[in-house]
Amino acid sequence: MDKIIVKDLLLRGILGLNPDERVKKQDILINLVMFHDITAAGEADDVTLSINYKTITKWVISRVEDGDDLTVEKLVLDLARGIIQDFGAERVRVRVEKPTALRFADSVGIEIERSRTDFA
Repeated sequence: MDKIIVKDLLLRGILGLNPDERVKKQDILINLVMFHDITAAGEADDVTLSINYKTITKWVISRVEDGDDLTVEKLVLDLARGIIQDFGAERVRVRVEKPTALRFADSVGIEIERSRTDFA
């Protein structure tokens, strides 16, 4: 299966349980690997026959910047579900990290991989 990759999308949003995380936006790092057969789009030179990473990225930006999730678990699952159900990816790998969450760590986060059957 072919892969469409969005690497190191750095956004700011409300995400977390702590009182300061509920009011102050923080850095949220998103990585996506979307699995989709791009053969038809490549042969016809027509993005409408594929999944459009620009459209998906705009949706992810809006979802993160306008969201107020308590947990990374909720955000990462919502992103995976949306990319599959709303944009047609066959499978997706989503990683959400909070670079400033732990004082002595570069980042902390969750990575999941889901397919269409997970949301049937």
